Amino acid sequence: MKETTKEVLESHLAGSWYAADARTLRDQLEEFLTKTAEPLNEPVLGLIQPHAGYRFSGETAAYGIRQIQGKSYRRIIVMGPSHQLPMENMASVPTVTHYKTPLGVIPIDCDFIDRLLKYPQFQSLDHAHTAEHSVQIQLPLLQMAVEGFSLVPIVVGELDLDSIHSIADILHSLIDDSTLIVASSDFTHYGLHFRYLPFRENIPEGLRKLDLGAYEYVEAKDPESFYEYINETGATICGRAPIAILLSMLPSKAKMHLLHYTTSGEMTGDYSHCVSYLSAAATGVWETGEKVEIPSEGTLSEEEKTALLKLARDALVFAAQHQRVPTAKELKYTPTTATNAVRGAFVTLKKEAQLRGCIGDIFPSRPLYKTVIANALNAAFNDPRFRPVTASEINELQIEISMLTPPHPVPSYEDISIGKHGILLNKEGRRAVFLPQVAPEQGWDLPTTLEHLSEKAGLEKDAWGKGASFEVFEAVVFHES
Repeated sequence: MKETTKEVLESHLAGSWYAADARTLRDQLEEFLTKTAEPLNEPVLGLIQPHAGYRFSGETAAYGIRQIQGKSYRRIIVMGPSHQLPMENMASVPTVTHYKTPLGVIPIDCDFIDRLLKYPQFQSLDHAHTAEHSVQIQLPLLQMAVEGFSLVPIVVGELDLDSIHSIADILHSLIDDSTLIVASSDFTHYGLHFRYLPFRENIPEGLRKLDLGAYEYVEAKDPESFYEYINETGATICGRAPIAILLSMLPSKAKMHLLHYTTSGEMTGDYSHCVSYLSAAATGVWETGEKVEIPSEGTLSEEEKTALLKLARDALVFAAQHQRVPTAKELKYTPTTATNAVRGAFVTLKKEAQLRGCIGDIFPSRPLYKTVIANALNAAFNDPRFRPVTASEINELQIEISMLTPPHPVPSYEDISIGKHGILLNKEGRRAVFLPQVAPEQGWDLPTTLEHLSEKAGLEKDAWGKGASFEVFEAVVFHES
């Protein structure tokens, strides 16, 4: 169970994406709802909803909301794509307890999120949620339609089909018959700004054909063909992963219904820069999902650690020879379950016991083995503190890998344990990080560590004492002998 302290994420969309005044916002949404068709006479399991500002997509979104107006759902899961933070084969859930819009505060289903976090496909990256509109834009609409629900906000990264199915299986195993799934997605983004110009004539007709071609696979509940269609056409459907997760979850007897389709070009008359909006509903009754086993903690065997160190070295040699980033296949590396888990990691390079480069990902965003490849190369060639490593130096380097746990905030610097915790300091828009081993290696106590960390962030050395916030993490550190 989470602590009962109330932590609220207030939506940043009020005043720009929709009205900040509650009465004005409610009136706007009620006007949208009056223009919709009568609801389907079937229970609704899920919705596909657009996520632009209400001026553009609000009327289309209202067609979906009309289907659930006045109905009872104990839990609503809203899945939206990540526009701000690159995340590979993972999804993020927040650590807050409530979301707030001008229409009120919505409680988060913290118990459900705790259960999701037992699986490595789910992480808590709070900065993935604070500025992400794809989830937040759905909330006032849901508040207008349903009373007394708890929210599960999920920001979804770029997912391959294996991850689509594994995330869908996890969610399906945990939901009940009072759960609604909302997949947040705009459809085609057309124009030079979006780097997508598959046709230049008869644009309205071309967009409709392209979007409804994708919807054919949505209607068929076929996520594989949906992804294949997107890959073949290049269709810029930003929420393809949330849609595919929903399709993978639906029971065999569920039906998809297209409720409304439009484009921003129809409203503005400008088809040179145009986004498509679609609302659809899935009807039926949830079937009980099969239990998904919770994997053991992502510990690494000695063989896996040795293989990752070799992977890092092989990546350096390959990049020096070919002047490009290698794939794991080119390095003859096969990921294990543990090294395929999404983890943050740093790669440190030393030469004659002196630091020669160190770069990493604090926040997990891709599988561990890919993190190791990328940061081995970053530490060697992109650390601004050092000149790039030369090919002749590689044999002289010692490689160290620090596999990290996800950072979490602490109330005070007094909660930081030297030698156990890595530290992320934030103040006045500046940040700096030390790995857990830095302070013990230097013989620093906590105040001295924080002084050096403040200076690393470009602040005065005593800046940590007032107005700074801290996040901590732990690390499994291993290196070449």
